[in-house]
Amino acid sequence: MTVFFIPFAVFILFYINQMTYRLCVQKEIPEDRQPKVFRTINILITILLISSYVEILFT
Repeated sequence: MTVFFIPFAVFILFYINQMTYRLCVQKEIPEDRQPKVFRTINILITILLISSYVEILFT
């Protein structure tokens, strides 16, 4: 299961970062605030991925 989940998680993080960049461009978020936006979204997505992995592991 780990062999499948890790590449899937990397793909999800990469795609979410692309969508975050598009959001920053579309909403014209200033350059100094963009790292906070990326950090917040990446932390939340990482928590979501870890919790789903743990749920799959113990189900």
